[in-house]
Amino acid sequence: MTTQQQIDTFLTSPAFGVVGASQNRSKYGNKVLRCYLQHGYGAIPVNPNEQEIEGVACVAAIGDLPPEVKSISMITPPEVTARLVPLALEQGIENIWMQPGAEHPEAVALCRQRQVNVIADGSCLLVVLGYHDH
Repeated sequence: MTTQQQIDTFLTSPAFGVVGASQNRSKYGNKVLRCYLQHGYGAIPVNPNEQEIEGVACVAAIGDLPPEVKSISMITPPEVTARLVPLALEQGIENIWMQPGAEHPEAVALCRQRQVNVIADGSCLLVVLGYHDH
């Protein structure tokens, strides 16, 4: 699949998990969540330390995401990405987009090995969808 095909497949999910979502509006974990919301996508922030972000109720862990979430964006440090990807695969997540800076080579390899659509080539959701900070 080309990167564009991977992105198109990623975006077919009925809802999206934002792993590493943040209350801090200057952080990418917040901007990615707002980007989904700006474009009318259902997005669920994943953050064990917050009740809600941008008015959307948080879940504490990937395992708490509802079944309609087939795609997750990861805005996490690489070592956290590596720890969470196996949990995402157990949960039945089909598409994982590691935002620039979140990529971990072993996590990428595991996704490919399990036939999971993984985007980890430096593509940024904010660029692809078109994010406006307002």
